[in-house]
Amino acid sequence: MALDLGIPNADAYAPLYSPWLGNGDFAGLYEQISAYTLVDAPRCYVLYSLACQAVTLGGEVWECGVYKGGTAMLLARAVGEAPLRLFDTFEGMPETDPIRDVHKAGDFADTHIESVSERVGPQASYHKGFIPETFAGLEDSRVAIAHIDVDLYRSILDCCQFIYPRLLRGGFLVFDDYGFPTCPGARQAVDEFFAQRPEVPLVLPTGQAVVFKSS
Repeated sequence: MALDLGIPNADAYAPLYSPWLGNGDFAGLYEQISAYTLVDAPRCYVLYSLACQAVTLGGEVWECGVYKGGTAMLLARAVGEAPLRLFDTFEGMPETDPIRDVHKAGDFADTHIESVSERVGPQASYHKGFIPETFAGLEDSRVAIAHIDVDLYRSILDCCQFIYPRLLRGGFLVFDDYGFPTCPGARQAVDEFFAQRPEVPLVLPTGQAVVFKSS
């Protein structure tokens, strides 16, 4: 129907407008990073779009849970010269909670900081170790957007507790794994944290949840 109606970029309708399918520069960018991330194109498009908006606030850009660096590469392209901080063990997951988490200690260990640094470049600061210990010394930071992709209940709660008070008005928290059945602790942590706060997490059909700080 889109072709019959003469809609511009009709090939990006599937059946709704889906720009990550090839309209604009994003498809080429995703092709460059796709080998280094488990985050699919629609989720990356959400992250990229929000980062392009958040960078106008002038704060830092954080990613908690970097793995092989694909989404960090995406953020680096989106935010230009803005300070980019990357937090990960770069050695796999820490101990997990058998009640709240599905993942096990050591999952996603097939990465290392040297390869990520080569992909993302010197623009980023690399914080290797366990959250929240790697946040030490950053109490004065002001964050424009944080991509939180750590999968585990305790780690996500720790991210919320430290980053939320430092998130700029108009900034975003993007929780990659909120809606995935492999990460039930992610949704629990986010829901618990924001139950007594004014923000309501926006749950997306991609599986992500986004928090916009309005005040």
